[in-house]
Amino acid sequence: MKKTILAATAAGLMTFGMAAQAGDVQAGQGAYATCMGCHGMQGQGGVGPAVAGRDADELANLLKRYRAGEQVGPMTGVMAPSAASLSDADIANLAAYMASL
Repeated sequence: MKKTILAATAAGLMTFGMAAQAGDVQAGQGAYATCMGCHGMQGQGGVGPAVAGRDADELANLLKRYRAGEQVGPMTGVMAPSAASLSDADIANLAAYMASL
């Protein structure tokens, strides 16, 4: 019985942790306005690559790497300053929105 309760509690905490990291699509939509010039109104790409429908975790990881100043690719010079002021919540929201496109 104790093992069942412990397993259920652990599963609940893991689910809560995942939900806390999930971004807010609506908040991300508002923040995406600054991204449209390069990534397109619907995330279809343009000057920058397409972001529509990409995995939210992948997108969040890329934004965090840009924010950290890592050399990610040829557009790092544009993306690093754009990502520098983003909080973890901003990144989660943007990633959730782009993944939803």
